[in-house]
Amino acid sequence: MSLYALGLNHQTAPLAVRERVVFHVERLREALAEMKRGLAQEAAILSTCNRTELYVSSEQPQAVAAWLAQYHRLGPGELASYLYTFHKEQAVRHAFRVASGLDSMVLGEPQILGQMKEAARAAESAGTLGTVLHKLFQRSFAVAKEVRSTTRVGANSVSMATAAVKLAARIFPSLKDQNVLLIGAGEMVELCATHFAAQGPARLTVANRTLERAARLAHRFNGRSIELKSLAEHLHEHDIVVSSTASSLPILGKGLVE
Repeated sequence: MSLYALGLNHQTAPLAVRERVVFHVERLREALAEMKRGLAQEAAILSTCNRTELYVSSEQPQAVAAWLAQYHRLGPGELASYLYTFHKEQAVRHAFRVASGLDSMVLGEPQILGQMKEAARAAESAGTLGTVLHKLFQRSFAVAKEVRSTTRVGANSVSMATAAVKLAARIFPSLKDQNVLLIGAGEMVELCATHFAAQGPARLTVANRTLERAARLAHRFNGRSIELKSLAEHLHEHDIVVSSTASSLPILGKGLVE
């Protein structure tokens, strides 16, 4: 069996395409098991808003690529022009770059390392992480740590959350006078809440499908929570809106904003 890394990211595919191949957490175990049945001896899936990548020990990279399209109900040719495939040493180098944040949209951002560790844990839990991928991920994590401790790649790096705050600060003279709405309750929204709360906005609101999750997050930052279904009633009250959810469909559409 040979090591392959294949997938697409923000450099090779537009957002509309990336959104169609996201693996949602609740179906990850099922997808990994499906890959292991006849396609790969080992498999791991890294799926974020900016990339979907399959790390496999397999002799059938083309079949794995075809499975990726089929799994997401896409035609065999719909993904071909966006996909990249790395083999052996190239796959290892790519994994090192990804873990170190060198392949990220925001150079050096630290979130990708945590996401990669979660991908390894999910594969291990599903029984699809064998010797080859275990070594790959452990070495990737070690390289990422070394890169951050011996270079300045992370010294001035910003996460997408920090970038959102910096963009807002360029638009508004002071964030202390602005009402901030965060849609979602996951890791990225939590990071956004941390960074925006540090600026002391006039009000911080968290909207989520599950009110309880929104309330827990909002409480940590002295904010308020609302259900996603009431978004239309409250959208006009806010100056800054950040949306980051696992939904395969847009939460904010043109009609809602207008």
